Amino acid sequence: MRETHAVNPLETLSIGRAFLKYLIPSLLGMLIMGANFIIDGIMVGNKLGAVALAGVGIAGPAYTLFAAMSLWIGIGGATIYSQAMGEKNYTKAKEVFSQSLTLIFMVTLIIGVTAYIFREPLVYALGANEETYPHAFAYLQIMLLFGFIITVESALSVFVRNDGNPNLAMAAQVTFALSNVLFNSIALYVLDTGVQGVAIGTMTAAFVGLLVLSSHFLKKDTHLKFRKFKWNKKMLMVIILIGFPSFIAEVGMSIFTVAHNVVLERLAGTAGVAAFSTLSYLHGVMLLAFLGLGSAIQPLISYYHGAQQEERKRHTVRIATQAGLVAGVLLLLVTQLWAAPIVKIFGDFPQEVTDLAVNGIKVFSIAYLFVGVNFVMMTYFQSINHVKMAIWVTAAREIILMLIFLAVLPPFFGIQGVWIAVPLSEGIVLLTIYLYYKKYFVHNSVLQGKLIKEQSK
Repeated sequence: MRETHAVNPLETLSIGRAFLKYLIPSLLGMLIMGANFIIDGIMVGNKLGAVALAGVGIAGPAYTLFAAMSLWIGIGGATIYSQAMGEKNYTKAKEVFSQSLTLIFMVTLIIGVTAYIFREPLVYALGANEETYPHAFAYLQIMLLFGFIITVESALSVFVRNDGNPNLAMAAQVTFALSNVLFNSIALYVLDTGVQGVAIGTMTAAFVGLLVLSSHFLKKDTHLKFRKFKWNKKMLMVIILIGFPSFIAEVGMSIFTVAHNVVLERLAGTAGVAAFSTLSYLHGVMLLAFLGLGSAIQPLISYYHGAQQEERKRHTVRIATQAGLVAGVLLLLVTQLWAAPIVKIFGDFPQEVTDLAVNGIKVFSIAYLFVGVNFVMMTYFQSINHVKMAIWVTAAREIILMLIFLAVLPPFFGIQGVWIAVPLSEGIVLLTIYLYYKKYFVHNSVLQGKLIKEQSK
């Protein structure tokens, strides 16, 4: 049974205005979260030192795993939600929302508790040594017990954005970030609770952000309403399949961190891991900027796909890829010109650590020429249900090709081989995207054009 509702603004706004409506709050929210990420690193590095910073970096994949779970179900569910909205099937949209939020809460709670039981061997598996273990352990155990707060907050943010309220999603991100800075400042400089206090502060800040998002349910025109449901296995499988590329993208960050930590610990010891921690903080912010771009177009592409508005889809992708390319060039220039001052912000490290970090940032940042376009196209393929290609893009750039290059290049080029692995991966993936798009989309458009001409004769 289908309900009748007012016309969705996405059908009346111009493509440019619709893109900006979602891009600006999404990008600002992500950049503020990125600034919060950087400030965390600055406070830990300056207050507790390079070893503690490395310990937090080692435990970081646990945070990434929870973020991955939330995006897996959140993006998968929100994509189906927006497609249903485009189809004007509001009952289906509510069912998708209810099942998605329930699933993400249950799954991440079970994973967190299970991983907590095996937390000690897990810390060493993530790359900790005798120096970094105490800090990584302290951070990890809090993250595992309360990580479900992060997942629910993140998934709900995606749905709120897809329900036409990107400004509230941004407000929640800003609240999360500011609260995190406040709580972590108190933990480090007032209570002196160390790394464990930082983890507690982050969880508390996420809960505050969740409260902000909950205000969306008070709106009269919201479609995000919990309703009783029976588990729909077919729907859940579609959600899991479509959201899987987002899961791989986030898990790829964990693999990225662990693989680099392991290789650099072998090549340069704790100094190499500490240098990478600085690069990792910076890279996390850059990825958040590109993720903001992808988050902006996902609701648009999904809605237009459900409404079968092909020209609006293509126009949105063109604008987004141009924005991704421009952003990549600007970020490359910033990192090339100010790599040394950026490293110094994180603390007064030994010269060996500083030199490794500065060189790493300059080489590694070449990847930003490709990352923006790769993110946009992955989101596009995901939003139109071309899941296999979306999975290839994420798995190849962050796992398959990266791991191959990390295994092959360092024996020949040393640490330089570590830094160049990701730029090579991103560049090759962009080439495969171009070939795929040219073969399946441009070719099909030409065939459709010829067919239309023949039918009109």
